Amino acid sequence: MTPFWIALQFLTVLPIELKTMPSAKQNGQAMLFYPLVGLLLGLILFVSAMLLAKLPIILSAALILVLWIWLTGGLHLDGLADTADAWVGGFGDPERTLKIMKDPACGPIGVLSLVVVCLLKFVALCVLLEQQIAVFLIVLPMLGRSVPLFLFLTTPYVRAQGLGRSMADFMPKKQLWMVFVITIALLCMFKLPGLIALLVFLVLLFYMRSLFIKRIGGITGDTIGAAIELAETGVLLSAVIASFYII
Repeated sequence: MTPFWIALQFLTVLPIELKTMPSAKQNGQAMLFYPLVGLLLGLILFVSAMLLAKLPIILSAALILVLWIWLTGGLHLDGLADTADAWVGGFGDPERTLKIMKDPACGPIGVLSLVVVCLLKFVALCVLLEQQIAVFLIVLPMLGRSVPLFLFLTTPYVRAQGLGRSMADFMPKKQLWMVFVITIALLCMFKLPGLIALLVFLVLLFYMRSLFIKRIGGITGDTIGAAIELAETGVLLSAVIASFYII
């Protein structure tokens, strides 16, 4: 069970204390449980939506979004901001891009990316609650946490050291592919809107992967965080928009 606790500690702010320092192999195995951690996050968000059902929708959506960000410690939003700053400030140069991503300071483009993503998520959450399809909140974080599985399995990790390197070197590839496929297949439960969301999700994954390879030759922890946020936003928006056009 150690890999599960590693995943839970890394992806959330829940008070998890490991008795020993995890090995590189355990870090790689922890990825198998990323979607499961996403399921836990999704259940918390869904239950929160049910408990807040009597409040005005705009207030409920705001509280759910704040809870969502708090539960993840803003980990992936940080990656989004760093990646956005690096992509603009790097001027197409791989080394400069990687250097900017390691800078803890957040520039104007990074701030703007956070504002845009949070605004889109907030508005989409409002519509989701209004359309009474809050159950979609259960699978959404699962899909987001399946993004690292796809990127690690298909894309080189460009940094020579760090947690990401140990994960890339010791990940159980066959099991990860199985977990990834099962996770994204859950969208089929939502019929045609779910299939549209699945298509958007896959298109976003392949498009972001191509951008990462073209610019820096692979992925880093920051680009994975950015991909998670953008994939979640894209899937949420596509599902909500599709619900208006499909009866």
